[in-house]
Amino acid sequence: MKTDIEKVLLEKKPFIDAMVEKYVPRAYDKKSLEFTCGKARYSYDEEAATKALSEPIWNLLDRGGKRWRPTLMLLVAEAVGKDPENVKDLVVISEVVHNGSLMVDDIEDSSELRRGKPCIHKIYGVDVAVNAGNSMYFLPLLALIKNKEKYRKETLLKAFEIYAQEMINIHVGQAYDIYWHSGKAENVTESQYLQMCAFKTGTLARMSAKLGALFGGGTEEQIEKLGKYAESIGIAFQIQDDILNLTGEEFAKGKGLGEDIHEGKRTLIVIHCLRNASREKAGRLKAILEMHTSDEKLTVEAITIMKETGSIEYAKAFAKKLIQEAWSESDAVLKESAAKEKLKAFSDYLVERKI
Repeated sequence: MKTDIEKVLLEKKPFIDAMVEKYVPRAYDKKSLEFTCGKARYSYDEEAATKALSEPIWNLLDRGGKRWRPTLMLLVAEAVGKDPENVKDLVVISEVVHNGSLMVDDIEDSSELRRGKPCIHKIYGVDVAVNAGNSMYFLPLLALIKNKEKYRKETLLKAFEIYAQEMINIHVGQAYDIYWHSGKAENVTESQYLQMCAFKTGTLARMSAKLGALFGGGTEEQIEKLGKYAESIGIAFQIQDDILNLTGEEFAKGKGLGEDIHEGKRTLIVIHCLRNASREKAGRLKAILEMHTSDEKLTVEAITIMKETGSIEYAKAFAKKLIQEAWSESDAVLKESAAKEKLKAFSDYLVERKI
């Protein structure tokens, strides 16, 4: 089924990109600015909007990405029994927000590369990247605003509530992450790390699933259970990202092998290692993380300590178990269908991916 999911992702990508372009054009003109902001009271500067907004946004979007969050939304809508056509415009929401968060994260982390190319703030400047990244938290709401006649008011209100809550959550999760990798992670627990992931990485997956179930006509129980399942997918996806950052050669080409070590991040792998390695090795790993080093020998040394402690294998097993437990609840609230089978295979694929 893994190949099938890869095929689904490839098939959905052009559609998702076209839908994003509907709400975030590659270049702004008078018509698209009026669609976005309403009629100008004075006059628009189409060039400024293009060069400082749409161009940096599409520079990042065109670099790739799996588009798995909007695909998840479509699969959930289909699994609760609705034609995905009913939610097609809404795929823009999680994809644009996700990429906006990457743009801002890269500034906060002082990152150099994103998907194998210089980060947006390295190309356009911090001012443009901050503004463009922040705009990506709001531009996709046009998909709700411009289609308000299509949906019931109660459904729209619920959608805005889901969106607002998840956007609060993602910023709380990012606050945890920033605080911890700035040298204030002495006693971070596994449970606290998982909550950070639930807020930071799980939140957009949860948003996608909840909106898919909501606009797909799902019950309140389906919305909540599928939201929880998607959150677990997001956490497992992050754990796999952490693993690939230390072990994946193809993954490393896009961001840099061991960049999490350079950033001093406390991941599930690191937390497990610090708790289970010998005092000497745990102290050495902690020291390397606090150096925020880019030295290849030190990076390899840190990775070796984590491998020898069994921390990478622990994280792999944890992610798989998390998905299995989360699926059991969703399984109970969905009727058997091809969409349901794809939904289950979807999470397995994301956890087992190599890039």
